[in-house]
Amino acid sequence: MRALAVLAIMLYHAGLSPYPGGFVTLDVFFVVSGFLITHLLLKEVDRDGSVSLVRFYARRARRILPAATVVTVATLVASALWLGVVEAKDAATDALWTAFFAANIRFASEQTDYFAQDTAASPFQHYWSLAVEEQFYLVLPLLVVLAAWWATRGRRGGSVRSRAAVVLGTMTVASFAWSVHASEVSPETAYFSTFTRTWEFGVGALLAIIAPWLVRPLGARDRSLLAATGLAAVVVACFTVTEETAFPGYVALLPVLGTGAIMLAGAEWSGRPPLVQRMLGIRPLRWVGDASYSLYLWHWPVFLIATQYLGRDLSLRGTAFAVLVTFALSWASYRFVETPFRTLSWSTRRTLQLYPASLGVVVAASLVAGFVVERSLVQDDAPPITVASQDGGPSGERFSEDPTVALVQASARAAREGDPVPSELEPGLLDLKGDKADLGECEYGAAPWRLCARGDTDAERTLVLLGNSHGRHWVPAFERIAEHAGWRTYYLVKSACTPARVESLHPKLDEPFDECTSFNRWAQKRVEKLQPDLVVIAGSAPRGIVVDEEVVKDRDRILPAMERGFADLVADVQPHAERVAVLGDAPKREREPADCLGRRGATLEDCLDRPSEAARRVTLAARDAARGAGADFVDTQRWFCAGGVCPAVVGATITMRDLGHVTTAYSEQLAEPIGRALGIWRPTGA
Repeated sequence: MRALAVLAIMLYHAGLSPYPGGFVTLDVFFVVSGFLITHLLLKEVDRDGSVSLVRFYARRARRILPAATVVTVATLVASALWLGVVEAKDAATDALWTAFFAANIRFASEQTDYFAQDTAASPFQHYWSLAVEEQFYLVLPLLVVLAAWWATRGRRGGSVRSRAAVVLGTMTVASFAWSVHASEVSPETAYFSTFTRTWEFGVGALLAIIAPWLVRPLGARDRSLLAATGLAAVVVACFTVTEETAFPGYVALLPVLGTGAIMLAGAEWSGRPPLVQRMLGIRPLRWVGDASYSLYLWHWPVFLIATQYLGRDLSLRGTAFAVLVTFALSWASYRFVETPFRTLSWSTRRTLQLYPASLGVVVAASLVAGFVVERSLVQDDAPPITVASQDGGPSGERFSEDPTVALVQASARAAREGDPVPSELEPGLLDLKGDKADLGECEYGAAPWRLCARGDTDAERTLVLLGNSHGRHWVPAFERIAEHAGWRTYYLVKSACTPARVESLHPKLDEPFDECTSFNRWAQKRVEKLQPDLVVIAGSAPRGIVVDEEVVKDRDRILPAMERGFADLVADVQPHAERVAVLGDAPKREREPADCLGRRGATLEDCLDRPSEAARRVTLAARDAARGAGADFVDTQRWFCAGGVCPAVVGATITMRDLGHVTTAYSEQLAEPIGRALGIWRPTGA
């Protein structure tokens, strides 16, 4: 089962799987681990009357730490050599979390999307499952010890196994209930959470306890049928569960119970194994199963680092080569690291020293890797781009009289000519990931929401900004406008929640985003109460909408709905505001600025993009809706692109922190142009 699980996840991560849900085979590992470890603990209780926690953790140290440490250090070296500086720096931080078996906490706290296709993943992201497993094993032996104590001290008697079944059963039911809830309300966090995964280990642990009673009446044919049914359940899960499924949740019952059925079919059997067990026990699968730990550790960094280094998906030949490299490294790791350490005859005390030794090695390697990456950012003294440094726009055209547009033209020209990246970038490349407008107490997360004023709170004139995260990135500009021109501002913005009057799809689930609908209603009531002088609308289209209870993701169908939605929004707020303006969205990029600017030897040309046509169509729909309703429209594209191309750096400022969000530095830099376009920028001295 470990062999099938690791091969399935490798095919999935390699992009070669015919099934969309290859990630469910991680649940197979959890069930198998829960079964095997609990079985060993109960055998120890039967033999010695209790569990030696010291010996248990010594065995885990020999089993887990040597290979994990070797792969971690090798991945750090490879990341420092072949990844961009931002990814390599993040990898050095991620490695520290893996050393403490807390990778899942790291990725959950970062709101990492395991399935994201448009953001660079960490080469240590797969360590989350190892962290979950080891966190569970901090608790499992303690529960078995508790059950043993309960059995000997309880007045009504009872075996250790029955007591353990009660304790583990309670834990499993509670974890499953939380998993179902959390997978719906917070899918990114739930995916990496130990609390939502504990029940999967628990199912395996319970089977290890009750299997002898369950399988007594089963013959070879029954066992084969049970194993075949379980195997079919895992396969069905691979083909029916998708990246958009709320997972783990109740959907994970399919691979978990399927794996449990296979384990149960092989339990307590002597003699010739049933047919399915014989099929699963062929020699190649046994070898892969033995080496599954090393295969799992190596495959992800090999695939990911190769892909990010090339800047594209691997070809079929490249994938085949990556698979061969993975198997070669895994064989070496299993042969020369895993096996020798697992068979060492060290004392328990000496074995436990593997923990601080491993931690010290990884921490030292992470610090060195981080230092090397930061040193690589020190470039030659390349000056910022200026209009004076160029003799025209990207196509040789004369510069605009607008100084902001002229600098964009000069920057596009510099990029086309392959000029070096300015050495003093703002924000710095390593700061891009966290570069988000700070709303302080005016952050509108979960309900209930409270109206919060910013800007000049004593001002008579009032501005309300309505938008999603593509409205939020303009907050630094409006903060400066408010300070300069004297406005009180209200930023009614909520991530993933377009203000357009459409029923948005949940950002992670294929169901209506009810919280967004509620927030937009609340925001509308606030506008009606405030009666602002100016309402500015700034937002992008959601990943999908719901029309007549049908999920719609086709951009050609979303586009007219968005135009109607913007028109309805303008119509809703116009009676309650002196003026309404729609601020066009910043043009979406094709490549992450951190990726193309962070490559070794990168020039400005490496990050020169064309604006996304699909995103531009949404902006034009918003423009048509605004003009049709008599509202103002401000097109922002001229501040990002010139001659049909969009430089990543304007002057010395990185314009976008990712594919679609403006950096705080550039947003603030555009305060005066935006203020003038809206007619609210007060000239100096006025």
